[in-house]
Amino acid sequence: MDQWIYTMRCPGILALAIILSMTQCCVLSESRSPHGLKSNPQLGEGSITTALHRRFRRTWVWEPMLVPEEDPTPRVIGQLKSDNEKVDNSIKYILSGEGAGEMFEIDEYSGEIRTLQKLDREQKAFYVLQAQALDRSSNEPVEPQSEFIIKVQDINDNIPQFQNEPYISSIPEMCPIGTTVAQVTATDADDPLFGNNAKLIYSILQGEPYFSVEPKTGIIVTSMSDMDREAREQYLVVVQVKDMLGLSGGYSASTTVTISLTDVNDNGPTFQHNLYTFAVPESAPVGTTVGRIKADDGDLGIHARMNYSLEDLEDSGTFKVQTDPVTQEGVVLLAKSLDYESKRRFVMAAEAVNDHIDTHFLSYNEFRDRTTLKIVVEDVDEPPIFSEPDYKWKILENAATGTIVGTVSARDTDSVNNPIRYSIDKSSDIRKAFKIDPNNGTVTIAKPLDREEEAWHNLTITAKETKQNHLSSSAVVFIQVLDINDNAPMLARDYKSHVCEGTQSGELIQLINAVDLDDPKEGHHFYFSMVTEKHINPNFTIRDNQDNSASILARRSSFTRSDRTQYLLPVMVVDSGSPALSSTTTLTISVCSCQPAGHCPTSGVEAQALPMGVSLQTLLGLVICLATFTDRLC
Repeated sequence: MDQWIYTMRCPGILALAIILSMTQCCVLSESRSPHGLKSNPQLGEGSITTALHRRFRRTWVWEPMLVPEEDPTPRVIGQLKSDNEKVDNSIKYILSGEGAGEMFEIDEYSGEIRTLQKLDREQKAFYVLQAQALDRSSNEPVEPQSEFIIKVQDINDNIPQFQNEPYISSIPEMCPIGTTVAQVTATDADDPLFGNNAKLIYSILQGEPYFSVEPKTGIIVTSMSDMDREAREQYLVVVQVKDMLGLSGGYSASTTVTISLTDVNDNGPTFQHNLYTFAVPESAPVGTTVGRIKADDGDLGIHARMNYSLEDLEDSGTFKVQTDPVTQEGVVLLAKSLDYESKRRFVMAAEAVNDHIDTHFLSYNEFRDRTTLKIVVEDVDEPPIFSEPDYKWKILENAATGTIVGTVSARDTDSVNNPIRYSIDKSSDIRKAFKIDPNNGTVTIAKPLDREEEAWHNLTITAKETKQNHLSSSAVVFIQVLDINDNAPMLARDYKSHVCEGTQSGELIQLINAVDLDDPKEGHHFYFSMVTEKHINPNFTIRDNQDNSASILARRSSFTRSDRTQYLLPVMVVDSGSPALSSTTTLTISVCSCQPAGHCPTSGVEAQALPMGVSLQTLLGLVICLATFTDRLC
């Protein structure tokens, strides 16, 4: 690159520069193509050719110019001077390139370069400009155009700036000294290569003695051990950064780092009371919440979870405890029914144990705690209690009025022991077959009973206190009426029996059965027989089949309707009761002109035979009347 120098005073350097300039000019003249140069409109025609063949002396060597930034006063920062310059100011200097005419200008006569306005290195650190020296008369260059650089010299005019704010970090509580917390980073827009303007130093303004910062890197570390989250959960650390290595006269900035301590399991559960006392009424149903106990744990989340348990020295199992997952309380529940009169106080131990145990901080036993529970049972005015939940009695149906069936018993379990009065619910004994002694609960028969009418009586008996709150309760009495043999047997139905003409002796005429309203334990057994007469019945006989049935058999042959149309047969049935009861039923057996299969059509049986005592004259008279009536109809 072609170089110029300001005003040169050393003859040796000047001679060397002339020789070097002439050598480079010759080389350029011989190696460049005419098409490699652009014409300058300020030069006349043929200027390109002239520039190619003219040999310029290289007499100027020049270094970059320096100008301080932020200087508002226009000033000369350098001068261009050609050794061809004469006293008559025949050379004209021209400046072009970055900032020419705006930031910089050149005196076309003297070649002095001066600033026009203040410069900002952070906006632009250097400017590249071009200078020309022209002959004023011919407007031809006396020196080739060449570049030079104006550098903007840095001053400390920028404040350091923290990056990536805000700074938020967290570390576990109880962490050791030297634990890295966070790193803050600041930048300075000044020139890092010029002086100390951009060299930064970090320090702690607020946060000691808990934290410290590495001066050059901005890394924040702990400087105190055993920081306890339960004592203090958050720290605000203020970090300052200074440029110029912290020397006076520099700029500074600060930022705040929010540091939170995260929880570790370094606390066990602790009951605030050595004794918890609860009261519960004896009438409370199973599942009632008796009370809540709470062991405090300074930790959070999973580290604060715990389970509760009860140690019942009497092993009654009357109470149990559950952990409320939301509040972490122990909920004491009633597991069995209470009775103030039998037990009025319970004492037991309760224990709380952490779910998750970390022995890095505490011993195993420090993650549990115990307390004592005292539960008092309160007396409640309760209704009378029957000795049995229900009663089952039996009574014979022939028991006399006034006979005692049974006795119910109820008592007031409260300490006052109120007197009790008994009564029968009217809706359960509509017939009023029973009555009860209101003072002692004895139930007797008020009306005769009949098992065949009603085998069971279900009575509701009420016991009521006569004093205080007049509470009452009820019990059910089941009375079974036992059977006695008080009903005679009888034939199962009204049999319509017949005997066919031509029936042979010994043939079955009718199979009969019997029924009895009684219900003996061993079951029924009936005995069938004919009514005892002086003479044996010549027509029929009865055979007891020993299975509660009997067969009526023909005793002779040749039954005819012309001989007789009906026979009356008395049948006696006896049961097996004690004493035995019997009944007699007369069967009507009709004579029938049966069909071959033994079927007796309705027309084959006369409902009523004429009396055998009717005279022949009467019979003839009836026949004549019938004939006369027929002739008239015809």
